[in-house]
Parts: sequence; structure tokens; C-alpha cells
Amino acid sequence: MGGPLAGLKVVDFSRVLAGPLCGRTLADLGADVLKIEPPRPDVSRGAFPYANGISGYYAQQNIGKRNISVDLNVPGAAELVAQLCDSADIIVENFRAGTLKFFGLDYATLAQRNPRLIYVSITGYGQGGPWASRMAYAPTVQAESGFTHNSMRHFGANLATEQTDALSHADVYAGMQATIAVLAALAKRERTGRGQYIDVAMAAVILSANERAHLDIAGVDNGAEPGILGATDGPFFNGPGGERFVAAQSLVGSLTFPNYLRAMRRPDLAKDPRFATASLRRQNYAALHALLQTWILTFRDLGALDAQLDESKIAIGQIRSTQELCESEWGDYWGAVRTVSDRQGGTYKLHGHPWRFSDDDLPAAPLQPAYRGEHNAQVLAEMGLTESQIRDYVDRRMFVADPALPG
Repeated sequence: MGGPLAGLKVVDFSRVLAGPLCGRTLADLGADVLKIEPPRPDVSRGAFPYANGISGYYAQQNIGKRNISVDLNVPGAAELVAQLCDSADIIVENFRAGTLKFFGLDYATLAQRNPRLIYVSITGYGQGGPWASRMAYAPTVQAESGFTHNSMRHFGANLATEQTDALSHADVYAGMQATIAVLAALAKRERTGRGQYIDVAMAAVILSANERAHLDIAGVDNGAEPGILGATDGPFFNGPGGERFVAAQSLVGSLTFPNYLRAMRRPDLAKDPRFATASLRRQNYAALHALLQTWILTFRDLGALDAQLDESKIAIGQIRSTQELCESEWGDYWGAVRTVSDRQGGTYKLHGHPWRFSDDDLPAAPLQPAYRGEHNAQVLAEMGLTESQIRDYVDRRMFVADPALPG
């Protein structure tokens, strides 16, 4: 297996999204990732669409990992897993703070046995402090950390009812930041020979992802002026071919409004009393938007319009579905889709890698998601256990396997 992290061993105790995404990213980069799953499986296995123990959701977050299913409540199981961690480079977990300490699988205990261990924990609010024990899912953390408030404040009266975002930003960003932190710790271990503990709080991640935090924290009110690079302030237009697209710059902002005038070759509009200030541009937004829309329809196609807007540093993006992006010329060029087996004679289409390396070939097909407990015997044999010992552990229900597992 190739990739820049080839040769590294990861033990992944996590479930659902934030932790599994971190583990899958490390696997995508070439690490040998072993997912530890309880007999009561990762809840994401049952997400729709679902087929005999492997859902598309589970496959996306766990492709390329090996899997053992162990009941840590069976006497001797926790010690056996600790022995597995003795040879690990990285531990990933996203239980509530303190959960794995009950089993002696916390960082302090495992690092005494394996000082080179890098151990990352992902929780809603961190390992200490007044909120450490709170249950945390992306929608709740996004509500607590300003993400939802920003969306509701921006859309205001345009929202027929209160609603949160469709995607689990807090989980995904936390998984990405955990991966970044692990890679930083690996770099330091190269210099010092010692691992370390990493505490990732989803709330802190969302705060760090807010490019307008400098305004929000200070309570700054810009009035009619939008914050620079306000992603949700970009106007929508219809292209000359009927396309629907969004422009990245505000029509209202005093820093960005002149860019549209340059693109239109209409400096005279700067003197139009309807558009003299940000406040006036907001009041007369429909008229301003109509001027732009009429001008846009004079172009022969969207490509010609894009070229002229590019001269004024205005980026545009056509509104596409995920499937449309993946089926585009760019999707073909990048390899935006990986087709993997669903283990039932069909396939899942999953997203491709977000990076390319000049000196590494990343792991590729035939990667596939593992059944629960699929690699029990293989991993135990690698630890030096005999066939009779492995049978004994199975008979004692210490290790279990998915009933759908072939053979």
C-alpha cells in the first residue's frame, strides 16, 4: 500500500463521523488503520441506503480500514486491546471525555507502555471544563458556537422557519483539524522520539473556521456594509444559456461594488444617487441587480461572461448538484469519484482524494469497507495468538463478527 503515511499503524476507536473521517483520511494517505468496533455496531452502519451491515454512509467514512469487533466488558479484552496499542503510532477516539479511561485505554495509561504514541480525542467541548460531559453532535455544537446564529442572522426574514445547515460542518472540520494535529505531532516525534496527546473540541474548531470571528467576537456592527468575503452575500444571476450561478462578491459592499462597474464598463453608475452608499445600494438592490442581470444576458455564453468578470477579479460559480460536479469535465480530470464494492455484488460511488502528491501513489481500488469483525482472526494472529486462543476468545464472545460476513 502506497502513500506518504505508509508504515504507520493507527488504532481507530471512533464512530459515526468526526473520528472516522480522521481515521479514513489517514488511511487515504497510506496508514494501516484498524477500526475497533463494539458488538453493538457503529450506528452509521444502519444509515440509508443500507445493505447487510454496510451503509453508504459507513463506507464513505471507513473505506480502507481493517476491522475488529471486541466487547471491552469481557474480562481480558481491554488488556488485549492495550497490547494492540503498544505497537500503534496513532490512536483516534471520539467518545465522551473519560470513557476509555474506564477501560485503561486512555492516553496516560497507554503512553506509559508506548511513549511514542500520538493520541487524539475529539469531543464537543474538550476534555476538561464545565461542558466536558455534554453530548455533542454537529447541529448542537454549531448552535452553541455561533455557526447557526450567523446563518439565521444573515437570512433573517427570508427564513420561513428556523433551520440549521444540511451538512455536519462541526464533525467534518473537527476530523480534518484532528488529522492536521496528528501530522504535526508526527513531525515533532521525528525530532524528539516522543508522542503526545491532542485534545480537539468541535466548538473551538467551528470558532476557528469562522473567517468573520474578528467581527462577531467584538460585536462589531458594520451597518449596511457586508463583511469582506461574506460568502452568503454573493448575488445570484441567470446566465445567457439559462444557467443559474452565484458571484463571489457583494453588490452592496463599498470595496466590491466598483469591481462590477469595471466589469460592466459603467463608471457612471458610481454617480447614480441610488447607488452612492452601501445603505442606498441595499435600499435599491432590486434595481441594481436588474442592471447586472440585463448586462449578463448580452453575452453569447457563460464562458465569455466569466472571462470579462475575471478581468475585474469577480469569480462566478454555476449552481451544480454534487452529481453534476462529479460528471463534469473537471470531475473526470480530477478523479472526483471512486467506485468501490458494496460487498453485495453492487458498488458505491464515493468521493475521490482531495490531494495529489508528486512523489506518492495514494491507495486506490480495490479498497472496500469492512464488515464488523472481518479482520478479528487476522489481527489476533499478527499479535502472535494461536488458533486455539483465538477460538477461545470467540467462544467467550470477546470477539464477534457480523452475521453478514461471507464465509
